[in-house]
Amino acid sequence: MTAATDANGAEGGARRGHKSEAAFRTISEVSTDLAVPQHVLRFWETRFPAIQPLKRGGGRRYYRPEDVALLKAIRDRLYDDGFTIKGVQKLLAEQGVEAFVAPTPSAVEPAPPVAAPAAAPEARDPTLLPFDLPLAAAPHAPAGKGGITARQRGEVELAIRSLEAMKAALDEALQGSAGNI
Repeated sequence: MTAATDANGAEGGARRGHKSEAAFRTISEVSTDLAVPQHVLRFWETRFPAIQPLKRGGGRRYYRPEDVALLKAIRDRLYDDGFTIKGVQKLLAEQGVEAFVAPTPSAVEPAPPVAAPAAAPEARDPTLLPFDLPLAAAPHAPAGKGGITARQRGEVELAIRSLEAMKAALDEALQGSAGNI
């Protein structure tokens, strides 16, 4: 027995980590890959009939690659884009599974990173103005019913912080010029 094999002669973790893309996945593997609890995956099966894992003896689920892609798209719409279950169901019914799973333009071309807010007026570089901070492009995917995406919320918060920094700089400039009059 070598260091690379266990007591049963199996390579330690090498096979599990290197499954082919076409291989079926267990619910625990899908849960880990998508960072979604197993009970949530089972719940989604009840709400989205398009998710149909192969079930073997004892009820063990084996997910096909297309099931995993659909689950990932559902997760992204629910968690990242702010859709409700009903919203995703409607979108899935309107678009069909193939179009629903197809990558969105924002998934193909990631938005530029959002810049950190400007430092306090006394500590910031005087040549950098708070309104010079770049904002990331709005995501291409629609928000959930009546809501905004997490990315949009972050951009709004960054814009508010930038405006507050500009106001503080203007207040400071006004106070400085008032003393010179």
